[in-house]
Amino acid sequence: MNLELRQLRHFVTVAEELHFGRAAERLHMTQPPLSQSIAGLEELLGAALFLRNRRQVALTAAGSALLPEARRLLGDASALPGLVRRAAEGRAGRLTLAFVSTADYSVLPAILQRYRAAFPDVQLVLREATSDVQAEELLDGRIDAGFVIPPLPEQAGTALDYRKVLEEPLILCAPAGLDALAGSGPVRLRDLPPLPLVIFPRAAAPALYDAILSCFRAAGITPVIGQEALQMQTIVSLVSGGMGLALVPQSVSNLMRAGVEYRALVDPTPLAETGLAWRRDSAAPVLRGFLDLIEKE
Repeated sequence: MNLELRQLRHFVTVAEELHFGRAAERLHMTQPPLSQSIAGLEELLGAALFLRNRRQVALTAAGSALLPEARRLLGDASALPGLVRRAAEGRAGRLTLAFVSTADYSVLPAILQRYRAAFPDVQLVLREATSDVQAEELLDGRIDAGFVIPPLPEQAGTALDYRKVLEEPLILCAPAGLDALAGSGPVRLRDLPPLPLVIFPRAAAPALYDAILSCFRAAGITPVIGQEALQMQTIVSLVSGGMGLALVPQSVSNLMRAGVEYRALVDPTPLAETGLAWRRDSAAPVLRGFLDLIEKE
């Protein structure tokens, strides 16, 4: 014999009324079936739940212990239909998002703020990862979507969809105090001292890596790569420590660090793009809700 919610509902009603007749009226049933239901519950649990005599009904110690748990179980059960509906509509559940470090200084905070306001019952799981790692995690189903720097790796094939979210210029990130930084206006790459270049590994974002090197080549400079780092905050920290200079997306200037100056460039620079990638065949309602929000950006 299995425990039924019906029996718990009967028990709670009797416990609240401490009278089988009144409890039966509340439950819109006659008293004999109610008494049989309580007797069956007591047999199932192996303990008496009520003390009964002709004058009164009272809870036993076992009944008093069961009452708050029975109420909790009934409350959880009554919440299930709403939870299922919210999950089917993308208003409840779990959404796992990955992001490149540049997104953390540009589009990510505002989008997350809007999403939390629109979908407060969705659990957000955030993970920082490079674009190539995100592509693998998307294909394996370990994340629902990711903010990446295009293009997506070839192995992604047609399995992933992509939407551009942001385009921004590259700017200079240099150690503070360089003579070439006198004043406050844009600077030319050829006017900078021959410092090493601090950059991320090419595998992390090949198109952006190549675009940065092309800026130097267009200025007649062959940069010497001094240090490599995956995260933009690490690149900026290395620049602040005098390890070299870097070209970074404009939004990275939101990362303030002592010993660093950000400047626009006179040199023409390509636009750095950030976008959202997701599995084309994903039917997750929480992802649909997130994509709808991105479409309104």
